[in-house]
Amino acid sequence: MNILVINSGSSSIKYQLLDMNSSAAVMKGTIERIHEGGHAGALEEIFQKLENKTIHAVGHRVVHGGSYFHDSREIDDEVISAVRTCIPLAPLHNPSNLAGIEVAKKIWPDVPHVAVFDTAFHARIPRRAKTYALDSEISDEMKIQRYGFHGTSHAYVCALAAEYLERPLDELRLISCHLGSGASACAVEFGHSADTSMGMTPLEGLVMGSRSGDLDPGIVIEMVRKYGLEKTESILNSKSGLAGLSGSGKDLRDIEKKAAEGDDRARLAISVFAHRVRKYIGAYAAVMGGIDAVILTGGIGQNSRQMRQRILQRFEYLGLRLNEDLNMDAAVSHENSVADISMQSSRVRALVIATNEELMIAKEAERIVRGAKQTKRPGPIPIAVSARHAHLDRETLDALFGKGSELTVYKEISQPGQFAANEKISLIGPRGRIENVRILGPLRSSSQIEISRSDEYTLGVDAPIRNSGHTEGSAPIIVEGPAGRVSLQEGLICARRHIHMSVKDAGLYGVNDRDEVEVAIEGGPRDLIFGDVLVRVKDSYILEMHIDTDEANAAELQRGDSGDMIYASIEKGASAAIKEKR
Repeated sequence: MNILVINSGSSSIKYQLLDMNSSAAVMKGTIERIHEGGHAGALEEIFQKLENKTIHAVGHRVVHGGSYFHDSREIDDEVISAVRTCIPLAPLHNPSNLAGIEVAKKIWPDVPHVAVFDTAFHARIPRRAKTYALDSEISDEMKIQRYGFHGTSHAYVCALAAEYLERPLDELRLISCHLGSGASACAVEFGHSADTSMGMTPLEGLVMGSRSGDLDPGIVIEMVRKYGLEKTESILNSKSGLAGLSGSGKDLRDIEKKAAEGDDRARLAISVFAHRVRKYIGAYAAVMGGIDAVILTGGIGQNSRQMRQRILQRFEYLGLRLNEDLNMDAAVSHENSVADISMQSSRVRALVIATNEELMIAKEAERIVRGAKQTKRPGPIPIAVSARHAHLDRETLDALFGKGSELTVYKEISQPGQFAANEKISLIGPRGRIENVRILGPLRSSSQIEISRSDEYTLGVDAPIRNSGHTEGSAPIIVEGPAGRVSLQEGLICARRHIHMSVKDAGLYGVNDRDEVEVAIEGGPRDLIFGDVLVRVKDSYILEMHIDTDEANAAELQRGDSGDMIYASIEKGASAAIKEKR
């Protein structure tokens, strides 16, 4: 399959034609100064260059998808309308993206066109990370929240990092730093964006080529009073950042040359840039409770040895030790995409990775096009609602119920070999306690307590969303039984929603272990789509989706016996699914 990728900007259009069998670029180029002939003229020029090439689909980079899109989408009138609605959120980008889409659909009318959104990767960051401390009515009216950008780049390099580290992405805590003319940092926790430095617009966060990054809002207010709105906007977007600090333009190579010659403004620009990146790395390590790797990518991250050294020094307290020689020798490309620049003894890896947003866009377009061609998958999936519960290890059970105690069966549960026990415990948090929390058996190698978001408020704790069994760095909790009390240093989680499938079921649905899917529910009191649903495959599993009580309440689902079970159907990687209730 050949995918044409179009990145349509206000003054240039970048394009690549990629052969997805080899992931290689068949042809690529940039059309400059498109304001002279407009997008139509530029794309017509691209069409002429490619007229002898077979194109199966076109992937378009779209900077801002707002809150409308959690995934890439095949472009139709609804998508175009939503992209147009987001223009006030990205006035420098979305109009050009939209112009490129509309012209390209006329030039290549017989192939599918797919929009790949910079914001989609960040669409499900936690509310505490996406919410600004403003009056909620104002935020709702103006659609003010953290959207984040560079999503395709962050997703791409994190996948390569997991491959290099030979560990599943959903077991890793990564900090991805896309450093270039535009720059952003992203905390990627177990495969998902947990926080990111760019906000409602690409202006927030790190120091960039010509954008200011983080500012005291009072500064903006004073600038508007002095210069007016239009000039202030121009200053913050086009005359700030490295360019404003150095007075030598926004190209770091020129700034580093000036700094080497003794220019104080250039030296200050380099110091401020590095300081801001270091600050975000430290903050995101705290947010995730530790890290496995720091990734540096983008034009600066991939090419500036000096900046990498400044950013990564003095992180020994996090377990990251930079190897100065490897840093000096590191050179990455699309063919050799990963360079490890950390000491062999470093617990946290420092990785330089060559990003390839065009390839990521092409892969997304291919996935969407192939998914649209797939036949309807069989059958609805039963949904089980899990109340708060506990899994205990032998040591904790002995402490709570007496040495040598055993769990007794209250009733069998759906998954083979598992049961609800008669035994119950109490959970004690800084703010309150929850009584009569049932234990599930059999015993495990480590204790794990699963609660809902509502339970968090009752207890006064902050429990991370985790896959079952991934309790490292999770929240502490005190548990109490009839024979004693135990302070668990970790183990308290909000369990990630998931589907148990046998190998046979996974084959029928066309999914694999650790895939993520969306599940839609319709026909009940409230339609709802659950995203980021983890697929867990094992020969012994019985087909069933597990959600907690808060999630069930959101869809107004009721627990009942098997004759009154709620069902939903599934589509992998789609924004909607076939829906049914039985």
